[in-house]
Amino acid sequence: MKLRIEKAIYGGAGLGRVDGKAVFVPMTLPGEVVEAEIQPGRDKGSFAEAALLHVLEPAAERVVAPCPYFGACGGCQYQHAEYATQLEMKRSILLETLGRAGLRDVPEVRLHSAEPWGYRNRIRLHVDAATHALGYRRRASRVLLVVDRCPIAAPLLERSLAALQALFAEQQAGTWCAEVELFCDGAGEAMVMTLRLRAGARAGEAELQRLAGGLGEQVPALVGAGLLQAAAERAGREPVAARGQRTRAKAQGRMAPARENRAEPAEDVDGESPEGALVRSWGERGLRYQAAGHAYEVSLGAFFQGNRFLVDRLVSLATDGVADELVWDLFAGVGLFSVALAERCERVVAVEGAPVSSADLRRNLGPGPTGQDVRQARHRAVESSTLGFLAREGAGGAAKRPGHIVLDPPRAGLGMEAARLLAGVRSQGVTYVSCDPSTLARDLRVLVDAGYTISQLHLADMFPQTFHLETVVKLQLR
Repeated sequence: MKLRIEKAIYGGAGLGRVDGKAVFVPMTLPGEVVEAEIQPGRDKGSFAEAALLHVLEPAAERVVAPCPYFGACGGCQYQHAEYATQLEMKRSILLETLGRAGLRDVPEVRLHSAEPWGYRNRIRLHVDAATHALGYRRRASRVLLVVDRCPIAAPLLERSLAALQALFAEQQAGTWCAEVELFCDGAGEAMVMTLRLRAGARAGEAELQRLAGGLGEQVPALVGAGLLQAAAERAGREPVAARGQRTRAKAQGRMAPARENRAEPAEDVDGESPEGALVRSWGERGLRYQAAGHAYEVSLGAFFQGNRFLVDRLVSLATDGVADELVWDLFAGVGLFSVALAERCERVVAVEGAPVSSADLRRNLGPGPTGQDVRQARHRAVESSTLGFLAREGAGGAAKRPGHIVLDPPRAGLGMEAARLLAGVRSQGVTYVSCDPSTLARDLRVLVDAGYTISQLHLADMFPQTFHLETVVKLQLR
């Protein structure tokens, strides 16, 4: 069938219509005329998902993708578009998503971008148990695509990928390792590796030493490695894959994944290390990451923002102008925003529920450069879910009311219950950092209905070549 693409939608596809039915076609651009074929089992009545067969009338903004795996790999969706076009598509998607939630009278979207290639400081690779090959998931599939390069990854990670392919084959490491995560510092000069054990597999010191030592000989920048075992398996339970739900409003032209945590496959570009316990280590147990003029301890398995070129700007967007006596930093991670806030605010309460990240948060928010305990006494790291914290502290009265709240939730967002609790705190200012526009719009609707006004709207392109986008929203209480 032939159709004209009307617009880009969240999820990476373009929307066209045939006899009034919405049809979603990947690797297309607005204005293009394409030939597509509805996939078996993908006709849902009011909408359908199709495969691209031919581009009959290409857009002027279409370019040749530099990655040989583009189209097959599930990691990137926008390599066929000029970078300026990618940014405009994301801006349009953000505004349309907010508009569907009734948030139409919003400030102009301010775009923030950096180098769109080689920006990733972290990649996660799946391992085939039979062939021991490493790769990403194929698009819209759980099938492995073996790769030997990734142009959005930092050069250090790309070099390590090629070396690991040979080492895994030589050592038959796929029998015990299910996933490999590589994480490097912002300069691309130091790296750590996390290996996730396959369910039911046994591996120990010898296997880790052999693999990490072999990689370290070829890539001297490797400073540490660790074996991670699923927490459920350590407790004697069958491990359960926590896959988030994809919510769609297809007839309106939206495809919005909403995941419950930061963990997911390698093609999920902002994914966190899978939940689990470190059972063996080699060398250092983490990296010291320099960002926005601060040094952060980031342990194996802890979450950190994935764009090494734009993280400084993100810290500025989230924290500039915040100088209140008491500030809450919710979903604080290792303290990316908390540490910056601690420099200008009298008291910071930073809340993080993941144990590994929470431990790093305590260290990063601890005594300042002088080694004195004054800073630690003024600022507090709390290991708790945000919902639990808000339920306990939200009704604390004026004495405990923060002047400002910063939050950076995973894709599932704050959630209706937590959003209502946060609105009930009546903080004068809120900064919401989001990686999913649909859950952002849902939560903003709650805050606006409770008396908040959106004063600033920023789109930070933390994930070039993909449909993912990061939004920073500033709100003020009316």
